[in-house]
Amino acid sequence: MENLFLQYPKCSTCRKAKKCLEENGIKFIDRDITMDNPTKDELKKWYEKSGLELKKFFNTSGVLYREMGLKDKIKEMTEDEMLELLSTDGKLVKRPILVNDNKVLVGFKEDDYKNLK
Repeated sequence: MENLFLQYPKCSTCRKAKKCLEENGIKFIDRDITMDNPTKDELKKWYEKSGLELKKFFNTSGVLYREMGLKDKIKEMTEDEMLELLSTDGKLVKRPILVNDNKVLVGFKEDDYKNLK
């Protein structure tokens, strides 16, 4: 599987991550997370593969997250409810996300991206 790069074009961190991939010759499929929102099934697979807590997939600095008051709500939600909610709007999902056969990276850490080669 080629690298799948989910990003929001207006996000400066996403732009840095994309530039890092390009500069290091790492091929990827570019997907705008707001135009092509991850499905519940995709999110479940990525979450399980990532080894992260599911709450790490929420964009906690996003306007929508704050407007919905999710900081306290997600503590009470089941895994299924969180996945369902994340699949409703790409702006709820932390980005960028990079998915390949071996790993899922949530957020951008330059060294992690460079080590994909």
